Amino acid sequence: MLSVRMQRDQGLGPLVLLILFGGYVLPSSESSDYSEAEVLPDSFPSAPAEPLPEFLLEPEDAFIVKNRPVQLRCRASPATQIYFKCNGEWVNQNDHVTRESLDQITGLVVREVDISVSRTQVEELFGLEDYWCQCVAWSSAGTTKSNRAYVRIAYLRKNFEQEPLGREVRLEQEVLLQCRPPEGMPVAEVDWLKNEDVIDPSQDSNFLITIDHDLIIKQARLSDTANYTCVARNVVAKRRSSTATLIVYVDGGWTEWAKWSACGTECTHWRSRECQAPPPRNGGKHCSGSMMESKNCTEGLCARTVAPGMGVAVYAGLVGALLLCVILVLCVGVLAYRRRCRHLHGDITDSSSALTAAFHPGNYKPPRQDNPHPLHPSAPPDLTATAGAFRGPLFSLQQGVNDSPHKIPMTTSPLLDPLPSLKIKVYNSSTFSSLELPADICSGDGEILSLKSVGTVGREREYHSHTLSREPGLSTSATLGNLGGRLTIPNTGVSLLVPPGTIPQGKFYEMYLIINKWDKTTLPSEGSQTVLSPVVSCGPTGMLLNRPVVLTLPHCAQLDTPTPDWTLTLKSQTHQGAWEEVLTVGEETLSSPCYLQLEEECCHVLMEQLGTYGLVGQSSPPQPACKRLQLALFAPRAPCLSLDYSLRIYCIHDTPHALKEVLDLERSLGGVLLEDPKPLLFKDSYHNLRLSIHDIPHTHWRSKLLAKYQEIPFYHIWSGSQRPLHCTFSLERASLAVSQLTCKICVRQVEGEGQIFQLHTDIQETLPPHSPLPSGGTCLPSSQVGPYAFRLPDSIRQKICASLDAPSARGCDWRLLARSLGFDRYLNYFATKPSPTGVLLDLWEACHQGDADLVSLATALEEMGKSEVLVVMTTDGDC
Repeated sequence: MLSVRMQRDQGLGPLVLLILFGGYVLPSSESSDYSEAEVLPDSFPSAPAEPLPEFLLEPEDAFIVKNRPVQLRCRASPATQIYFKCNGEWVNQNDHVTRESLDQITGLVVREVDISVSRTQVEELFGLEDYWCQCVAWSSAGTTKSNRAYVRIAYLRKNFEQEPLGREVRLEQEVLLQCRPPEGMPVAEVDWLKNEDVIDPSQDSNFLITIDHDLIIKQARLSDTANYTCVARNVVAKRRSSTATLIVYVDGGWTEWAKWSACGTECTHWRSRECQAPPPRNGGKHCSGSMMESKNCTEGLCARTVAPGMGVAVYAGLVGALLLCVILVLCVGVLAYRRRCRHLHGDITDSSSALTAAFHPGNYKPPRQDNPHPLHPSAPPDLTATAGAFRGPLFSLQQGVNDSPHKIPMTTSPLLDPLPSLKIKVYNSSTFSSLELPADICSGDGEILSLKSVGTVGREREYHSHTLSREPGLSTSATLGNLGGRLTIPNTGVSLLVPPGTIPQGKFYEMYLIINKWDKTTLPSEGSQTVLSPVVSCGPTGMLLNRPVVLTLPHCAQLDTPTPDWTLTLKSQTHQGAWEEVLTVGEETLSSPCYLQLEEECCHVLMEQLGTYGLVGQSSPPQPACKRLQLALFAPRAPCLSLDYSLRIYCIHDTPHALKEVLDLERSLGGVLLEDPKPLLFKDSYHNLRLSIHDIPHTHWRSKLLAKYQEIPFYHIWSGSQRPLHCTFSLERASLAVSQLTCKICVRQVEGEGQIFQLHTDIQETLPPHSPLPSGGTCLPSSQVGPYAFRLPDSIRQKICASLDAPSARGCDWRLLARSLGFDRYLNYFATKPSPTGVLLDLWEACHQGDADLVSLATALEEMGKSEVLVVMTTDGDC
């Protein structure tokens, strides 16, 4: 077979006709030597097909430093020709330097071409696009294009956008020295100098250089007193910031007082101390107070120097002091005797010391408890346990002089049904009588509220001293891997977000999320602290996490005040069962293991260690804090076949979990919710919660309550560690024919806010099931695995991270995104992560669970001017 190929020579001259004959190349002039009479064979051996050119070397990005041109080079094989094209135009062939060789292995032609790009060529380019070039190689099979290589003019501005400032700090204080390097191309690299020595955080873990080039000293040491300089450099130049002098000072402290000196002739002796524990250093404050102390002495040498007449005065004083001591002892003895007699005359036949110890009169205001663990299981039994043992109404029969005879205090344990009357006999010195009281006060039965565990976590390898129980509606689990997922306990507000990449590739864990029952795990509230969230366990504990997970907890702190009224603390439980503080909001440091994002009704905790967590808080002076409570009114399910009828009012936290727990409890006991719960702000003011019933139609109904109102002690509500608190109003109708009930129930904090229930019901009419919680069809699924758990597609996430992770000289990076989303309370937490933007997006996913449309995120990116990312979201997402 005869084949013909036309080819230009290297100089792009006239075409040369090549004739391939049996694999040999013949010029067209030689073809005339063959006679037309010669007979050619029908076929000849075919030549192997030549492949497309393959680039062995592609041009690379380059920077023009000052006026020195840059060289771009490419190499391809097989290639008959190679030319450069820059910004869409062919480079003149005279500007190419071409070299040709033969590959000894393949026998193919290897062609290499160089061009030179000058500063003038780059500066002459108009438009927004950078100057670029690419190679185009030819072979008989076709053409191949290389990647684009960008040529930019390198520069580095002189002035730093932000320079470090000198400071004086206390010993062991965290220090932040900020540095924003000058704008440059390429972006400048930053080093920190300490007294002209380069700081290497890998050699000294007390130093940390963030992705924004800030220098953080975790705990200032005396040796860290030095001059610090930020150095920026690129291929053009090196710039030094102004030097910041850091002084680490130590305030002085006293040593112990020396022993008293001997009593001198002036009737005085003295002692001294030194400011050496530690001594003040580097400008630290000197110890406040006196170095010497002296006082009179009346022993030994001073006896003979007493002035005339002074001895009588001294002895008179001593005798007076002795008489005063004797009188005090007698008073204490009399009081103790009278108190013992009063206890003997006021005995109760049903013996229990808890009757007088656990219940208080209605106007009783308990003092704040300073016991560090008042609600810990090792503490004395609480009121609910005491009340449950008696199965009846328990209250104190001792009233003070100012106590109203119409107030009957109550326990904190729920009374779910009217209990039989309890006869209590009261003895005193003048009368002997027996008083029978009905069981219509707020007492309780511990056994009824003790919901039994229906299952345990059998497959989890936990090291807790107790077993975590999984109860229906209070737990969820799923097997998760590298793609991540989300665990949600429906209708509780509790969820756990496991971002993609959290679990190492190839690993799978059965992860769980459990809300602990009140009788299983008690979160202690120290002093005036109050529990604000459910206690939640997530696991398995001890598993290795590549990035933080996000635990969402509902809380009941009122946060809409203009000034912060709360000091909020996240606590976790150790394997031994003790509780320890993890972080206090607003006091985070680099050593804090978590970050807490606070919202009005919930908080989101970024953590890298799974375990058991809960949120507590206390008032931040001078304003008292408020807790959000809910008041829920329940009644027996109709029809009522008895003359007795009871109304139960629960006082619970304003969280979905607390309401769900009460609804489940009442459902099991045959109770129905009469109307939607009412909100109540409960103030940290020591005042009790008072409940009363009014406007009962006395012709058909009567109340069994002897007192005008009932009260729940302040601390029982404020501590938040008690099981659900409620009161019962027991009524009796005149006959079975009476079915209509109309009354008012008032609930208010003394000298505080309150609510009124206007009740008008037919106790024989079957009410439809009523629940303020979302129906099963609208609640979120308990577990979502893989990409379905996240609103933001992985492709969009990666492009946003690539665009914002690198620090921008103008600050248009992940820091601005954090401010736009409201996640900028402590930016150093995100700065220490490999991808700050990725962690911010994880937190955004958790904050927008259920309504995570991309509009809010797209709006933030649009305000930042990130139009290229916005285009990607519009194309790949559905915002």
